[in-house]
Amino acid sequence: EVQLVESGGGLVQPGGSLRLSCAASGFTFGSYDMAWVRQVPGKGPEWVSGIYRSGAGTFYAEAVKGRFTISRDNAKNTLYLQMNNLEPEDTAVYYCATDEYYRGDYPRTSYEYWGQGTQVTVSS
Repeated sequence: EVQLVESGGGLVQPGGSLRLSCAASGFTFGSYDMAWVRQVPGKGPEWVSGIYRSGAGTFYAEAVKGRFTISRDNAKNTLYLQMNNLEPEDTAVYYCATDEYYRGDYPRTSYEYWGQGTQVTVSS
């Protein structure tokens, strides 16, 4: 059974930083490109970032480019999202997601496998 478990969310002031983690199990993590997607209640999901299975290619939405960094540790079956200079507009539930057809450079919002999400709130 595929499992994706996010952690690391919380409440942070504008300008602050958070590091999200996504622990993967039940599939060969190193064989899948991975994505981070966020969603605000009442709005549709928004693709945030993607990464190739090797980690060699990383891709970002314009809204987060230069502030967020996606990375992965295939030996630990873990995906990360380092978020710096956070803004109130970054407030959302953040999900890691994937499926066998996903390419990390494509800003998709529909996936077969999702985590349960972790809440990020940016507020003073």
